Formats: sequence, C-alpha cells, structure tokens
Amino acid sequence: MANLKKSGSRQPAKSTTTVSKKQDTCVYSLLDNKKKVYIGTTNDLDRREKEHRDCGKKFTSFKKESRNMTPESAKEREFEKLETYRKNHNGKNPKYNKDNDG
Repeated sequence: MANLKKSGSRQPAKSTTTVSKKQDTCVYSLLDNKKKVYIGTTNDLDRREKEHRDCGKKFTSFKKESRNMTPESAKEREFEKLETYRKNHNGKNPKYNKDNDG
C-alpha cells in the first residue's frame, strides 16, 4: 500500500482583522404631544436636546428612534424616516426639518 502525502501549496492566512467603524450615532425625533416636529441624528442625545431647546424649538418629548449605529447608517435611516413621514403627510417635512435629507 502506498503512503500518500497531501501535496499542495499553503495559502497565506487570511487576515481576520476587520476595521470596525464607531457605532455611536442614533436617529431621534422631537415630538409636540404626539406629533413629530423634527427627525435627526446625533452622537450625544443630551447635548442635542439642549441645543434644540436653546434655539427655541417647541416640543414636549425627545425620543431615541434607533439603536446606535455608524454615522453613515444613521443618516440613511434618518432619510428613510423622513421619506416615510412625507409619504404620510402629503409630501411635507416635519415642522423643523428644512430639507428632504435631514
């Protein structure tokens, strides 16, 4: 019986290191009673809520709308939420959103 050896070249080991992007940004909304008046993204909810209050926006609650994700993913989600809002409100944005992409 012949002694068989496996032959072949060894492949270089594939790197298992992945570059992870920081997932620190979320989508949030401002509500005046139950009506959405703003949809946005932030990496600091407390700071952003204070900024909105300081510039005079009127709202009764501040709601985190998504899990933390990359800034790019959060912007995409914000855009999707604005599109959905417009579909349900005759093409109009929430009161304090000035343009169609946040």
